[in-house]
Amino acid sequence: MTAPTVAPAAPPRRGTELLLTTFAVLIAVLAYTAVGLAIDGRVPSGTLGYGLGLGALFLLAHLVVRYAAPYADPLLLPSVALLNGLGLVIIRRLDFAAAERAAQLGRAVPAGEAPRQLVWTAVGIAALVAVLLLVRDHTRLQRYTYTAAVTGLVLLLLPALPVLGRTINGARLWIRVGPFTLQPSEVAKLLLILFFAGYLVAKRDVLSLASRRVLGLDLPRARDLGPVLLAWAASLAVLVRGRDLGSSLLFFALFVVMLYVATERTSWLVIGVGLFLGGAWVAYQLFSHVQRRVDIWLDPFEDPDGAGFQLVQSLFGFGTGGLTGTGLGEGRPSTVPFASTDFIMAAIGEELGLVGVMAVLLVFGLIVERGLRTALAVRDSFGKLLAAGLSFSLALQVFVIVGGVTGLIPLTGVTLPWLSYGGSSIVANWALIALLLRISDAARRPVAAPVTPELARAALQSAQTQVVRRPPRPPSDLPAQREDP
Repeated sequence: MTAPTVAPAAPPRRGTELLLTTFAVLIAVLAYTAVGLAIDGRVPSGTLGYGLGLGALFLLAHLVVRYAAPYADPLLLPSVALLNGLGLVIIRRLDFAAAERAAQLGRAVPAGEAPRQLVWTAVGIAALVAVLLLVRDHTRLQRYTYTAAVTGLVLLLLPALPVLGRTINGARLWIRVGPFTLQPSEVAKLLLILFFAGYLVAKRDVLSLASRRVLGLDLPRARDLGPVLLAWAASLAVLVRGRDLGSSLLFFALFVVMLYVATERTSWLVIGVGLFLGGAWVAYQLFSHVQRRVDIWLDPFEDPDGAGFQLVQSLFGFGTGGLTGTGLGEGRPSTVPFASTDFIMAAIGEELGLVGVMAVLLVFGLIVERGLRTALAVRDSFGKLLAAGLSFSLALQVFVIVGGVTGLIPLTGVTLPWLSYGGSSIVANWALIALLLRISDAARRPVAAPVTPELARAALQSAQTQVVRRPPRPPSDLPAQREDP
C-alpha cells in the first residue's frame, strides 16, 4: 500500500508582495509630483528624497516580513503602504495650502506636518519590525490577558490626570511627555482587543449558555451579563471623562462584536444595541457636548458659520469634488478645520472625488477582508478571536470617522488609520498590521502531515536498519550459582 500524499502548501508569494508594494510607492510619488505641478507648475524639489525615503521604509518592512513571517498574507503590507503614502501626499498638499494662506496674511509660514508624519511612519515601521521579531508565536500573547487589561485601562485613565492630561478641541484624550503629545487610547485599543480575545476564549462556554428563549432569541443567564455591563460602564466613563464619543462607541461596539463572534449568540448583539441606545440617550440628556454633536448632525446648516461650520464645509467639499474631483492641488480643502486629522476624507473627496473616496474605502475593505479571512483560516481559537477583533476595530474606526464627515452619524474625534496626521495613531495601526501578519503567517504555514499507520509502516520499510546481537557475557561476569544444601 502506498503512503497517502499531502496537498502542497500555498506559495509564500513574497515576490507578489514586493511588486505591489513598489507599485504603491510609485503611486504615492506620482501623486506627490501632481500636487507640486498643480501648485507651482514644477516638480517639487524633495520628490526624489520623498520617494527614496518611503521606498526604503517599505522595503525594510517587506524584508522583515520575508524573514520573520514568510507565509503571511501578501496583500496586507501593500494595501497599508498605499494608504500611508496617500496620507502623506494629502497632508503635504494641506501644508502647501497653509503656507500660501500664511503668505497672504503676512504671517510666518508654519512648520509642515508632512515631514513629521514621515518620521512617525518610520517609527510605525519600527513598531512593525519589533512586533514581528519579538512575537514569533501569537498564541503566547494569551498568557498576558489580564496584564493587557490592566495596562489598557491605565492608559485610558492617564489623560484624566491633572498633570499629564491635555484637552485638545474639547476632548481630553492626550498626555504631554516632554515635547511630545501622545494619545494613549490608540495603544489601549490593541491591549483591550488582546484582553477581549483571551477572556472570551476562556469564558466562551459559560457565556454561550442560555437561560430562556424569548421571541426566537436564546437569552443569556443574568449572572453572565456582568462583562457586558462592565464594558458598557467603562465606555460611558470614557465618554464622561474624555468627552470623546468616538472612542466610547469604538470600545463598546468592539467588545459586543467579539462576544458575538465567540458565542454565536444573536442575543448578545441585541443586548449590546439596547445598552448602547440607552447609554446614548442618557448621555444626550446629561452632557451638553453630546447634545451639541447630535444637534449639528441633525441640522448643520442651522448655524453654518458657528457650530456647524466644520461639517458644512466638509459637505461643500464633497459636493465640489463631485464624481472625479477637482484634481490634486486644484481644490480648497484647507477651508475645512482640522482637515489633516479628523476631516482628511473631506480633502480626499474634494480633490479626488467620489472615485477617490470609493477607492480608499475599497482598500480599507480589502484589509478588513484579508483580516477576517485570516481569522477563518487560523487553527487556534485565540488567534481567530484576535484576528477578528483587529479587523473589526479597523472597520468600526473607518465607519465612525467616514460616517461623521459625511453626515451619516454624529461627528466623533476618531482618526482615519494611516491617512490622518497623528503619531500615536499611525504607530499603533502599524503594530496592529504586524499582529495580523503574524497570525496570517500561522494560518497559511503548511501543516506537518499526521503520522498514520501507513506512513509509519512505509518509513520503517524504507529505513536502513541493522540487527545487532549482544555478545555472550564471559563466565567471570556471570553471577555465582547458589548450591543447594
